[in-house]
Amino acid sequence: MIALSSLGVSAASAADRVATNCTSASRAQAPAARAVAAPVTVWLAGDSTMANPSSGRCPVGWGSQFDALFNSDVTVKNQAVGGRSIQTWLYEGNVSSSKGSDGECRLTSTSYSSRWQAMLNSSTGMKAGDYLFIQFGINDSSSTCPRHVGPARYRQLMTMMAQAALARGAHPVLLTPVAAITCSGGTATKNRGFVNETFAAGSATRAPVIDLQTLSVSLYNSLRFCPNNGDYGGSGPLGTFFCNDHTHFDTYGAQRIAGLVAGDVRRQNLPLAAYLR
Repeated sequence: MIALSSLGVSAASAADRVATNCTSASRAQAPAARAVAAPVTVWLAGDSTMANPSSGRCPVGWGSQFDALFNSDVTVKNQAVGGRSIQTWLYEGNVSSSKGSDGECRLTSTSYSSRWQAMLNSSTGMKAGDYLFIQFGINDSSSTCPRHVGPARYRQLMTMMAQAALARGAHPVLLTPVAAITCSGGTATKNRGFVNETFAAGSATRAPVIDLQTLSVSLYNSLRFCPNNGDYGGSGPLGTFFCNDHTHFDTYGAQRIAGLVAGDVRRQNLPLAAYLR
């Protein structure tokens, strides 16, 4: 053993150095701790299954229930709009009712909708550390314009939106479309498209993907929604969860779907999980 005195260092000065190093380490960790608590905006882009309710109790999109799952450092800005495909959401009013030779709806202008322009605004839009959740794929399956979107075009547009978020230092999170309730005997089944395209856009941008279709179908089965007689307007389990159709949610259903999304944020250990209540 080498004595401290033989190195010209007293025990007291060594202790002082240890204390100083510990203090320095604590100071170094302080910015990281503060960063966790930095205010974050979560932007939502999607259709009616995500949108805020416009009137009455139905439909209620799950995005309207998302803010309540986070602490006060998170602000959710829900820009989902009912009836939109990814293309009509992006190019509102500029998607024609006719298809081009590529089978896609023609654009009369490449000008973005006001909602997407607002998200891209350098002063008031997405900033570093924010999140952009993107969920389409329901209205996009329409065979007619202006809502129709083909698989390749869907993947292209979702990739573009994710890249725009990344360019601003924000974090894109892609979601497969939430399932409607359809039954095969006593089992709820998947019924949405654009799942592969969503995962492909996630791979292209290294963005996390929440498979909301699979999660929602698993929930419907756990709640034993199948078989059913199609009565969505009553006070039973279906009437409490869904509006008077097979697609849209009442408040309780929207809360449960929002919980699925938050749960997968936590399961995937996304940094946003630190803000969950």
